[in-house]
Amino acid sequence: MSKDLFMLMREQEIQTSNFLPNKKEIQFSAKTFITNVLEAGETDKYELLAQAKRMGEALDIINIELLKVLPQENFEAFGLKGTFRSGGDTINYAEDEIYATIKKDLDARTEQLKLAQKQDTFDAYGNQVPKVSTTPRKSSLAISW
Repeated sequence: MSKDLFMLMREQEIQTSNFLPNKKEIQFSAKTFITNVLEAGETDKYELLAQAKRMGEALDIINIELLKVLPQENFEAFGLKGTFRSGGDTINYAEDEIYATIKKDLDARTEQLKLAQKQDTFDAYGNQVPKVSTTPRKSSLAISW
């Protein structure tokens, strides 16, 4: 007997006495909610994940669209505090010939170091490119739909 995630969340919301809970209350409520749903064992966790991803996508779009219509100014309302930050300028380093040359050399060295991980290789000066150490990245589970 699998209930729709939205309806489960709606039931949880009704049990909350605070109309606009703060961030910590939301986090606690969400963790309690999913723990209770999973412990009940009446729903498929993959289906819940699919529903949560879709709801998250919808909420992301809602947030983006709302941010587009808000004035670019500081505000405080309903427990939110908005601080306007001017985007500023980015320096176009690549317009400098010296920078561009050094960047090109650095990119070429990066490729040599990558190749040296797989086989012995030498740079343009005849020096063997060392096999440098690696740092492991955090593993993750990628979800697409």
